[in-house]
Amino acid sequence: MGKGSDLADKKAWKGRAKRKKVAQALSVHLVAEVEKKGEPERKSAYWNTFHCQEKLTIHDGRSYGRYCKNRFCPLCNSIRKAEIINRYLPVVRTWEAPYFVTLTQKAVPAESLRKWFYGVNKAFRRIREKCKKRHQRGTGPHFMGIKSLECNFNPKKRTYNPHLHLIVPNIEMADLLIAEWLKIWTGEFSVEYAQHMRPIKNLERDLVETVKYGSKIFTDFDARNKGRLQKKIYVAALDNIYQAMKPYRIFERFGFNLPAAEKTRTEKTVPKNQCNDAVYAMEVSDWIDTKTGEGVTGYTSTAELECLLMENVDMDLQ
Repeated sequence: MGKGSDLADKKAWKGRAKRKKVAQALSVHLVAEVEKKGEPERKSAYWNTFHCQEKLTIHDGRSYGRYCKNRFCPLCNSIRKAEIINRYLPVVRTWEAPYFVTLTQKAVPAESLRKWFYGVNKAFRRIREKCKKRHQRGTGPHFMGIKSLECNFNPKKRTYNPHLHLIVPNIEMADLLIAEWLKIWTGEFSVEYAQHMRPIKNLERDLVETVKYGSKIFTDFDARNKGRLQKKIYVAALDNIYQAMKPYRIFERFGFNLPAAEKTRTEKTVPKNQCNDAVYAMEVSDWIDTKTGEGVTGYTSTAELECLLMENVDMDLQ
């Protein structure tokens, strides 16, 4: 299927093996969470992520497999991010002085999360339509940029913070966004000091920051006391975020079009006896070639990651 992945890129494959390990561990925890909540309808999606790229077919130094394409899958998100960056980076580089903007409002409890995702998206649509009409009348700039929807969980306060990350062409657009955002939410729901804007110095880094996956898997209990050993997986909170975010697009552009993408053709079919199969084994954190018995990537999980995935897991209802 498709062009496959080059097995010679060992660094990339070790990263993929690590993400596969995270994906399987996270999926098992999420399945247990929805069973505990009595909401089994989400189990199939989480199991699909568990089995994502579980089996590989190897031919002529390249690997082929099926992806689950779930937005919360670490494997699929890494590919999706790379594709978006490759398509958007040439366009954003043409912007003279781009700015990175964060728009946010007050934190909310879990039961209000879906309503606030709706509110955040509706507020941005209002701003976009207002600015579009101004531009059409010749009284405002051409409103354009890229945005992503994200949500953080605060373990200390047990609250959620839906927000938007954006990249816009200039400071004028950044100022306009924040001003219009504050008009909509007023001081009751949002404050000026919580909104952020800064000039972009490293475009690729900030594009990666914008093209995220909705929510962080590993979260510090105290944002002011960060550290690898302090991080945890808050499973119930992640399930709440994934469920509430489901109806909404995470990443989109506005005010401009991309050059047409080249269509990729499926490679010709190769007889099965010319291929090797490899199956992912959780106990060794690698795909094992079924003919040779050897690991495909040579990846070895660290004790720190093992601890994060098995011991630093919070299964309490959030």
